Amino acid sequence: MQKPLLLVLLLAACGPVTVEQAERACAERARLAEAPRGSVGVGAGSGGMVSNVELTVTSDYFMGRDPSAIYDACVYQKSGQPPTRPLYSR
Repeated sequence: MQKPLLLVLLLAACGPVTVEQAERACAERARLAEAPRGSVGVGAGSGGMVSNVELTVTSDYFMGRDPSAIYDACVYQKSGQPPTRPLYSR
């Protein structure tokens, strides 16, 4: 009896989200398609010098995909509806 209920709950969690939620989530993916993002940190402490480097590069960037098209497709895929406003008006 509990397995069907669990399956229904799992499937419900995979359902579409609101357009607003999808737009927020997809805007970051589109930004990463424009250019890589990263940060560099350097510091000193009692243990000596410390450094940290983070770099995020997506396949969308490497493939030269249009960030606006990525945004539109992502929002539609997540919500089942087109975006309420274009990427570049955000």
